[in-house]
Amino acid sequence: MKKRVVITGLGVVSPNGVGVSEFTEAIKSGKSGIRFFPELRDLNFSCQLGGMPFVSEEKKREYLSELQLRNFNSSGILYGIIAGMDALKDAQLQPAKNDEEPLWDLGIIFGSGTSGVEKFREAIYKIDDKNVRRLGSNSVAQTMTSGVSAYLGGLIGAGNMVTANSSACATGTEALLMGYDQIANGKATYMLCGSTSDSGPYIWGGFDAMKVSTYKYNDSPKEVAGPMSAEANGFVPGSGAGAYLLESLESAQKRNATIYAEILGGAVNNGGQRGGGSMTAPNGVAIQKCIKNALQNANISASEIDYINGHLTATLKDPDEIENWSLALDRKGADFPYINSLKGMVGHCLAASGSIEIVSAILQLHQGFIFPNVYCEPVHPKIASTISLEKISMKLLKTPLQTIAKASFGFGDVNACVIFKKI
Repeated sequence: MKKRVVITGLGVVSPNGVGVSEFTEAIKSGKSGIRFFPELRDLNFSCQLGGMPFVSEEKKREYLSELQLRNFNSSGILYGIIAGMDALKDAQLQPAKNDEEPLWDLGIIFGSGTSGVEKFREAIYKIDDKNVRRLGSNSVAQTMTSGVSAYLGGLIGAGNMVTANSSACATGTEALLMGYDQIANGKATYMLCGSTSDSGPYIWGGFDAMKVSTYKYNDSPKEVAGPMSAEANGFVPGSGAGAYLLESLESAQKRNATIYAEILGGAVNNGGQRGGGSMTAPNGVAIQKCIKNALQNANISASEIDYINGHLTATLKDPDEIENWSLALDRKGADFPYINSLKGMVGHCLAASGSIEIVSAILQLHQGFIFPNVYCEPVHPKIASTISLEKISMKLLKTPLQTIAKASFGFGDVNACVIFKKI
């Protein structure tokens, strides 16, 4: 029999709040972390806005020593370290001491998209093709995809599986489901999971070149048309990290840990870049199948879903996502669940989007609130014709959330959906 899996720790580094407490207050009030970057203007970006967490030098030194910070230039790894270590602390677990054995029952699955771009650029900038060996002794650790999980593994002394995944926007959601399987199948007691994304022009430039980011709001960063809006014309790039400490229910109860939510199950699939799907666009049938498979794996019916934390990116694909949810759940109008998207406040945090949004979803489930959809009005007419507007405005929320869904859909036609329940 599979073990039940719960979440007992959270950590987050977001453009609108670093740390769970600051982040919670920000999302409750609809606070935006999106701002104008003169650097992007000087580089002739179409979108000169971004979402970047603020981490002070003092904050960095709470997690890394002066020696570790020497020649350290990887924002994604830094964000992941802070979020991951905060989740461990929130779960009231301690790292193994240097003279102790590793924590054999604790593993890490922490993903990223493109890791350490700034570090790699810094290293290459200093050399020419005849001096490649001068890349630097710390360039590998800060640029390999598994860099964040390796750093966390060393800081914690994790002795179980320590690895990384990379599935574009679905990375954080996929990492959680991978960790869930590890515990459910009795291969670990604790799994620290999450994802991170670097910040800055060397990450965001490619999206600007693809013309998928907005260009209309450079002079009004706090008024960007958000997800589900009829005026939305592209996302704002963001960055950060989210983390969650997964644990067997048996272990959590034994040590009287705070339980934020139970993971009922989920699903991951791919649209194969067929049926309308491509490298950048999702296959609607695959999305519907992923949602239905998640419900089946979680052993619940579609009618039990109270709330959806959407992927919703403030692009032309938002109405399609709503339609896919409606078809997969066979629910529409007033019967459709409440739904919101964090991207209106923090931008699209790329590989970190799923994990930061999962933290926001779990906080809502645990504390019994739903954060507002900012700047979503006027709602896209196709969305308004599919679901009742009160399910977007949240004005009629009367009962606490019990069962919720979170999905992420990413480049490469990748899909991941997970189901959580209050316990």
